[in-house]
Amino acid sequence: MRTAPAHRTADGPTMTIDRIDADTTALSPRPSLTETWNQAMGFASRALKHMRREPEQFSDVLIQPILFTAMFGFIFGGAISGDVANYLPIMVPGILAMTCLTASMATGVQLREDMDSGIFDRFKTLPVARIAPLAGPMVADLLRYGIAATMTFLVGIAMGYRPGGGIIGVAAAIVLVIITGWSLSWAFAYVGTIVRSAQGVQGISMMILFPLTFLSNAFVPVESMPGWLQWFVGINPISHVVSGVRVLANSATFSAEAGWALLGCAVVIAIFAPLTVKSYQHSA
Repeated sequence: MRTAPAHRTADGPTMTIDRIDADTTALSPRPSLTETWNQAMGFASRALKHMRREPEQFSDVLIQPILFTAMFGFIFGGAISGDVANYLPIMVPGILAMTCLTASMATGVQLREDMDSGIFDRFKTLPVARIAPLAGPMVADLLRYGIAATMTFLVGIAMGYRPGGGIIGVAAAIVLVIITGWSLSWAFAYVGTIVRSAQGVQGISMMILFPLTFLSNAFVPVESMPGWLQWFVGINPISHVVSGVRVLANSATFSAEAGWALLGCAVVIAIFAPLTVKSYQHSA
């Protein structure tokens, strides 16, 4: 890749903008799928370099799984399942989903910060596909989701969790959660394009994410909830994700819940990816 001159952000330090090679940018106004892919990978490479220079971006996916798994396990294990060991097969998939979804929330916050810095104004002048500057960083974020999922399983195993699905089941569960996190990152990215501050994006995203996470089957049996809440949990997409992950991790079986979760991911992407690109193009 060819590097453009440094661009000074509002905070003072310079930021290097990675250009896409000329053979993939100086093209028609509507690039082909191959050209769009190459351009998105160029922006993904830029995002990975940025992560390497600022390793504190990994703090949430490294520390949060340890804190949440330990706290939920030792605090609620005895009350819900009698002991921690019996609670881990129920809780770890729930923590896995919660951690990756929380990590996806950072996509919208980072997007808003980049837009406020003016770097995306420069991207709009490049002859690349409109979706490339948005999809590239999201592809790079797959690394963060993978770290979060792996850390959650490692902490659970250290506490005594033994996934019945073995390596295959655990790997499939991680893939399902990564896909879910990536699809929801489009929704949070859309929030990032319409809300005018990073703090506002974070607040709105938390109001969306936490009710969906806690009003699900992630941490407690659905049967213990009031009837009206059981109805909501049944239609909550996070419940389908948690159930699918739970069955994959504990028995290496691809259930109908996992299928519904993937279908929901496809619907979210189909709705929010075009909305995000359109909002990004019309943003100031």
